Amino acid sequence: MTNTICPDAFLSPFVIEEAVTQALAEDLGRAGDVTSVATVPADLTGRAVVVAREAGVISGLPLVEATFRKLNAGVKLAAHTRDGVAVAAKSVLMTVEGNARGLLGAERTALNFIGHLSGVATATAAFVRAIAGTKARVCCTRKTTPGLRALQKYAVRCGGGFNHRFGLDDAILIKDNHIAVAGGIKLVLQRARAAAGHLVKIEIEVDTLDQLREVLDAGLADVVLLDNMGSAMLAEAVGLVAGRLVTEASGSITLTRAAAIAATGVDYLSSGAITHSSVNLDVGLDIEV
Repeated sequence: MTNTICPDAFLSPFVIEEAVTQALAEDLGRAGDVTSVATVPADLTGRAVVVAREAGVISGLPLVEATFRKLNAGVKLAAHTRDGVAVAAKSVLMTVEGNARGLLGAERTALNFIGHLSGVATATAAFVRAIAGTKARVCCTRKTTPGLRALQKYAVRCGGGFNHRFGLDDAILIKDNHIAVAGGIKLVLQRARAAAGHLVKIEIEVDTLDQLREVLDAGLADVVLLDNMGSAMLAEAVGLVAGRLVTEASGSITLTRAAAIAATGVDYLSSGAITHSSVNLDVGLDIEV
């Protein structure tokens, strides 16, 4: 398995720098890698290979590179694949040569990044495969690990998925509690439309067909989030919308249900599971001194 899932995913170098600096500071603490300092000669060099010990979709190689460079500016790196590529088990992802202490000090941080992000990308790719042949797209949510949102959303893109909003400031998403506080669907949509700039989209959550009819009658939303609906109700909801709004299915979107949900004709399936419940991909570092 060596096909490219998403060749164009981009991660800001500023995000990489911040994430790597914070992670290394957390791991090295006040005194650095005392084990390596005590046991490894300061001038010893080494060579290491980063290996995917199981099949999956890779995400996080730029963070691996930045982690090693942070502890050893003269390190030599050679990537043998790229993010967004599906690889087979035992694939060598990167070769690293440099100061042995630097390699050892960076090892766990580098592997934490690529293991977690590749897990997210692999989980996303599984959803993408499950809904292949439909018009639906899988997207993530704000259910991310605090401090890692930009990285996890990047990994979703590496897996062939799409991003929902990055934060509360991206778009107006009216949830059930907003409706309750505002006093109803029509009123909350009127307030949202009056406040929204011309480039700001408005999405509103509904969980019944009667609520959906209210949204359609108001004519003020751009997207409707169909929350926790069964497949039959989702299909009916898509029929009611009839292309007037973008439709998004949300709530308990599992891999086993994904195909049936996509078959209803919805435009998006939003899944929190691909970020908050993905399994770490087993990636290891083998050092050859």
